[in-house]
Amino acid sequence: KLKKMEKKKMDILKDFQGSFFSMRRLPSLPWTVSEKDKLHSYSVRRSVLLSSATCLHSVCRKFPPSVRYRRLFLSELIRRQEAAGCEPLDQLYDALAEVVGAEDTAECYKSYFLPCGDAVSLLESVALISEGTTGLVTWEAALHLAEWALDHQQLFRGRTVLELGSGVGLTGVTVCRSCGPQRFVFSDGHSSVLQKLRANVQLNGLSEQTAPVVTVEELDWTAATEEQLERIGADTVIAADVVYDPDVMGGLVKLLSKVLSSSSPPDVLICSTIRNPETYSAFKQQLGERNAGIRHHVITGPVSHVFPYNRLSSIELIKLFT
Repeated sequence: KLKKMEKKKMDILKDFQGSFFSMRRLPSLPWTVSEKDKLHSYSVRRSVLLSSATCLHSVCRKFPPSVRYRRLFLSELIRRQEAAGCEPLDQLYDALAEVVGAEDTAECYKSYFLPCGDAVSLLESVALISEGTTGLVTWEAALHLAEWALDHQQLFRGRTVLELGSGVGLTGVTVCRSCGPQRFVFSDGHSSVLQKLRANVQLNGLSEQTAPVVTVEELDWTAATEEQLERIGADTVIAADVVYDPDVMGGLVKLLSKVLSSSSPPDVLICSTIRNPETYSAFKQQLGERNAGIRHHVITGPVSHVFPYNRLSSIELIKLFT
């Protein structure tokens, strides 16, 4: 029973760490193990563990969350410890002093911990929409698809993988670090996104000189040729949160039709957060129209909970085929 309780506390500590580094809203963090545990949740031992896993962790020093987030987090952590009669660590006051007068920036790091304990660290925009694009932040469907990939590594191992609309790179970096592809091609069509994407790929130690062989390419969905797709030679094609703008949907369907018309069509997986059901239905309808002739199968079943995100969101993963 003692071992079970200790494991539960360590799992909660792990959740807390993941939530901190991905900058989840402070009220959603598991501040206490249970209602009964409230009076004892800020013992010296737990205070040290909590601080070491978050604001005093080496990842925080190297790839810190935003100044504002760290300021709010440290203030809340110190307040809770003082309220519980536990003297906060001196290092927490030092860390708070560092951010009290610091200026906020337009970009910050978010880190997502893999099952092996390593972190995928990405430079992201603080704003959800920046420079006219939504591609500078990690969205929920990217996290869901990354979790699904971790559960289905055989679809990527030893293969050439093309990712459409890679954004800041969470899904692709996860696949490269954990699923053993032979080659991985990140792609996007927005210049600012490509610049950030290249930086994040390099930040996570991926390149053309490492295994897997990794490249970042500009891919305009409306202008991509069959020759370009043939040169990439993907065995698996993935995309997350690319179905949100009716204006670009036609280009996406056209590209998917070319991808699936090759002599050896790849496995194609599209993961979407359904924010606007009408837009998503229109996408599926366009897939099935005569000139595209693409059918789809909805992939159901649970995924392992690896990353923190809102699991109440409506997310759907589909596999495409002709």
